[in-house]
Amino acid sequence: MHWEPGDDWTALTAGTGVSNGGVWRTPDGFVVKRLVPGVERPAHYAYWRRQAEVARSGLLESTLGLRAPRCLKVETDPAGIAVWTEAVDTTDLEPMELAEALGRFALNALEPAPWFARGILRDRLANDEGRGGWSALASVPALAPELRQVCGQLWERRADVMTELDRLPQQVIHGDAHPLNLLRRTGREVVAADWEQFGTGPVGFDPAYLALSTDHPVTEVVGGYQAGSGGLWPVEVVRRGVVLVAAVTLVARAAWSLGQPEPGDHLERLVQQAEVVAEAVSHLS
Repeated sequence: MHWEPGDDWTALTAGTGVSNGGVWRTPDGFVVKRLVPGVERPAHYAYWRRQAEVARSGLLESTLGLRAPRCLKVETDPAGIAVWTEAVDTTDLEPMELAEALGRFALNALEPAPWFARGILRDRLANDEGRGGWSALASVPALAPELRQVCGQLWERRADVMTELDRLPQQVIHGDAHPLNLLRRTGREVVAADWEQFGTGPVGFDPAYLALSTDHPVTEVVGGYQAGSGGLWPVEVVRRGVVLVAAVTLVARAAWSLGQPEPGDHLERLVQQAEVVAEAVSHLS
């Protein structure tokens, strides 16, 4: 029997990803996310069943810092999976509130399951290698020569970046911590959606994504993260992780956008945050 959303469900625009088959809100106060088959490797960042595993496990419904919405049920059929969770009305949260919540979330000591994402940036760089790398940025007039140079250096030293990130403390990460996925505060915790890249990663991974999606300087985001984590890790260690993850993500998004019909503002972001890329390269010297 073919799966279809209810006639009285309201389609939502929230939620992205290659395995996202749609998101709806039901009249009785639930959100239904449809997952469609995709990557089958459990540790891959795009593993298509991960959000169902997160919901089914209940593992993230009572964590510090961030928590997942309560799961009602997970329905599996031959064509995909429907994940039912409580609907969460969003509120505006300040970026520093979010940075602090991410720092608290990093304190959770969870036993890794096979479906935790691992090596997100490695997998993403492998995708970029298959598309010819970031070479297209070298001929973009909007980029200053110095910026093109450091982007090229970052690509050439990508293996060193991964080595540096492997040396940093590893902990649980949301994996896609931008404000649209961080919905509202409940006490000291923030309810978060879209756990499709949840897993383990280097300290600084989540605040790096937050820094890329706000106008707050890296120093402020790191400060908020440190406040949330109680300064468990030295500030210079956290900053190194933030800068390296942010730089790779920033340049990769800009390179990807060059081949898209609707490239968005990724090139503008790269120009605005060029100092992050330069700082990342300096860490590799």
